[in-house]
Amino acid sequence: MTIKIRHFRQSDYDALCRIHDAARMIELELAGLTAAFLPMEVAAERESFFDYEVAVAEYDNEVRGFIAYEPPELAWLYVDPRFHREGIGRALAAYALERCEPGVFVEVLMGNAPAVSFYRSLGFEIQETAKGVMPGNERFRVEAVRLRREVV
Repeated sequence: MTIKIRHFRQSDYDALCRIHDAARMIELELAGLTAAFLPMEVAAERESFFDYEVAVAEYDNEVRGFIAYEPPELAWLYVDPRFHREGIGRALAAYALERCEPGVFVEVLMGNAPAVSFYRSLGFEIQETAKGVMPGNERFRVEAVRLRREVV
């Protein structure tokens, strides 16, 4: 399988919404926060999604995942759940990491063990846990793990 990573185009937006909404619900289920779900159309505006660099993973002319980053942060990484564990997330992360300086970080909701394991496999190390409010949906209190990667 050859995964093509490219810059986001406006015509990708519907696919990003579909991917985000399906994958975000899984993420929130793992964290026990399903009530905090916001669809992409709302979350993107509230969390300034388009202020980040955005890239998509395409296979067979279908967008299957996306990443949004702004060095030194990997902010959004979602893969269509139908294609989990096929290397799409790893390809997107590699693309963003090539464009980041050492010291890049990511925050993962507490309870999302698969994401923590994924980032650790990429050389990230757990730095701390923090409590706060959910970005974009501040009514919800959250706990998150912050991971950092010094070597790029």
